[in-house]
Amino acid sequence: MAADIRMTTIASSMRLIEKIASLRAPLSEARRRGQSIALVPTMGYLHEGHLHLVDVARRHAAVVVLSVFVNPLQFGPHEDFTRYPRDLEGDAMKAERRGVDLLFAPPVEELYASDRTVAVTPLSLADRWEGAARPGHFTGVLTVVTKLFNIVQPTVAVFGQKDIQQATLIKALARDLDFGVKIVIANTVREPDGLAMSSRNAYLAPEERRRALVLWRTLRAVSEAFDAGEYDGVELEQLGWEILATEPEVQVDYLAIVDPQRLEPVAVAEQGTIVAIAARVGGTRLIDNVILGAL
Repeated sequence: MAADIRMTTIASSMRLIEKIASLRAPLSEARRRGQSIALVPTMGYLHEGHLHLVDVARRHAAVVVLSVFVNPLQFGPHEDFTRYPRDLEGDAMKAERRGVDLLFAPPVEELYASDRTVAVTPLSLADRWEGAARPGHFTGVLTVVTKLFNIVQPTVAVFGQKDIQQATLIKALARDLDFGVKIVIANTVREPDGLAMSSRNAYLAPEERRRALVLWRTLRAVSEAFDAGEYDGVELEQLGWEILATEPEVQVDYLAIVDPQRLEPVAVAEQGTIVAIAARVGGTRLIDNVILGAL
């Protein structure tokens, strides 16, 4: 594939770019014209959740860059890197129709030299929950996000709430390493039945898809109990576990009721407290969360 392909099927003429140098030229021109730039990092196989991020980005900036990169550093040795769904042609069509200006889809060797010696490693904020379940995952995430921030130099970057621990860490990354980028966290987009949109939903067989709905039922029930006046963290967690038990074949990694800054468990929930969940449905690992007081 050529390094810089102009998509001409739609009037927007989105550019599909594989090389860092080819991306920097139009971004430099945008900055010269005084245009703000938004970055939407993804691993591709785009769905409406990703495209909602594009919509949010468009409200914040004149130029929208969407990256598609299945990042090998954030996958463990027994995870699904090789079978993670990929469809760059379909992604390009969806991105262009949604108004993306530049689609950055580099090959692995463009972002990572074979002799690379530097990574970005988080501190204690990554120790629990996803970090405990997937050792090294957030080092991979923060390393690639740091590279994208340096390559694109965006005014704003948009991430999804579904990956709430990732979003929290990226906000900390921007703050602690002094990136001049505003981090925007967009609401989770759900299927009509409540399942959070995810590229990994494609793995689910029909019966697994039905079982996976227990995640949303759990989150919704805990949120409704909070709205009804239950603030005790232990009681809310117990309610969640009772609902999860109705689908014994769903293997829960964690159910966490935590504060939004440090992601530490709370004794008393309040508005803004996060309820996060991760579980395996068959061979598929899903994550989801709600923010109490926000539904």
